[in-house]
Amino acid sequence: MTNIQWILPVFLIVLGLLAGIVGEKAIYDKLKTFASHKKIPGSEIIMRSLHKMIFLWFVLAGCFAAILSHPLVNREANREIFDVFQKILTIIFLYSLTLVFARLTSTFVSIFIRKSGGSSASLFSNIAKTSVLALGTLIILQTAGVKITPIITTLGISGLAVGLALKDTLENLFAGFHLIFSKQVHTGDYVKLDGGHEGYVSDITWRNTTIREISNNAIIVPNSKLASAIFTNFHLLAKESTLTVNVGVNHDTDLENVERITVEVAKDVMQQVSPKLVIHEPFIRFQKFGETSIDFTVFIRVNDFFDQRIARHLFIKALHKRFQIEGIRTFSATT
Repeated sequence: MTNIQWILPVFLIVLGLLAGIVGEKAIYDKLKTFASHKKIPGSEIIMRSLHKMIFLWFVLAGCFAAILSHPLVNREANREIFDVFQKILTIIFLYSLTLVFARLTSTFVSIFIRKSGGSSASLFSNIAKTSVLALGTLIILQTAGVKITPIITTLGISGLAVGLALKDTLENLFAGFHLIFSKQVHTGDYVKLDGGHEGYVSDITWRNTTIREISNNAIIVPNSKLASAIFTNFHLLAKESTLTVNVGVNHDTDLENVERITVEVAKDVMQQVSPKLVIHEPFIRFQKFGETSIDFTVFIRVNDFFDQRIARHLFIKALHKRFQIEGIRTFSATT
């Protein structure tokens, strides 16, 4: 075999490499512009999934062409070697396709769940991605000449042993499904655990639930622990929340005047914090005659549990200032 016989195969490989470099930029940019111009749904997801794959496919095409153009490809003695190379290239191509479909499936499932108000995008997207990768792996093994029937049978038989070995992992996985399908927790809910920790549920994965505290710290709770824990979900029945503030005034105070002033201040605070809820009139309820004060509770509607903090802050400041102007003496409420 002369060096001249290698010129065409090497040229085709180099051509595939150059085409991949140029094509990745040119074709990718043109497809991106076209999809953006035509406003194709999910175009950004598709383009992200194809990132770097166009280059790989051009290189693989160049290698395929080099093998087929080699003058020794049709000789019986060399046929097995070239078949091995072709099979390797085919496996690489199929694996790249599997990655693309896995990315697409994972992202579209995540978007669908978020739009439908689902509890956990990452849990289901990871399951979808794993399923596509598993199916793609079986197809690749079949292409490589490996019989997958014994593998599937072996996996079925060894499932019990694997289940016992991964007992904690499977327990957390099914606990995550229980939390989601029972609709006890959704991403975005504000929860308070029995241990005192509280925050927004940011994600439910196959193993843990992540809760983001107001201080931006992350609390990682195993799904099985959360499923069996006593916790308060402030968004479960309704996202809106009622703020209660206890106040005490002097026995000699005109209670009608106190009620009017307090409601006015509460309305002003609602206008600042929860303007859409102003239709829900704030109100007060007198509780009892204390030793030094008449105690009452103010009820104010806010958008969610977290808004209670700023609403309480604004209300106490405004009410204290207004009571000072009106000459109303306040005391610490005992209720």
